Amino acid sequence: MKKPILLLFLLTVFLSKAQVKWMTFSEAMEAQKNQPKKILIDFYADWCKPCKTMDKNTYGNSIIAKYINDNFYAVKFKADGDEKINYLGKEFSKTNNETNNKKALNDFTVFMNVSSIPSTVFLDEKSYPITNLNGYLTAKELEVYLNMIASNDYKKIKTKADWEDYTKKLQSKIKE
Repeated sequence: MKKPILLLFLLTVFLSKAQVKWMTFSEAMEAQKNQPKKILIDFYADWCKPCKTMDKNTYGNSIIAKYINDNFYAVKFKADGDEKINYLGKEFSKTNNETNNKKALNDFTVFMNVSSIPSTVFLDEKSYPITNLNGYLTAKELEVYLNMIASNDYKKIKTKADWEDYTKKLQSKIKE
């Protein structure tokens, strides 16, 4: 009798693990019209190993996933994909911008100043860029930015000393 109950409990815990609720850019822009929220865009590529690691270890962290779902519209955007985007009155798609044998990026990726994959871009409630974080981030590293941006504290940070004070005061919920 104890084994089936334990098995049911473990299965429930495993299945209830928080996951980021990803959407397309168009879906996020539409949702923002009805209920304004900041947008987090994860620029990734299928060939990118750090992207897969970040998906598993950073976005797969239940604390990070819950925080993102509660405070942001989360967008997965394939940096070298063919998706057509309408943003700030401009149309973006994939054009032949291939250089030095690098894979061609979607023009939206270039417009958002994404210089490495993975990258995380934050937009405010009016869809204007807040910041761009290029490269792989651990859950603990991303947590600082999520808190700072969701709370609008980024507007108060003007110097390196402000940043250092902010990060010292933040109590991480993530155990590494």
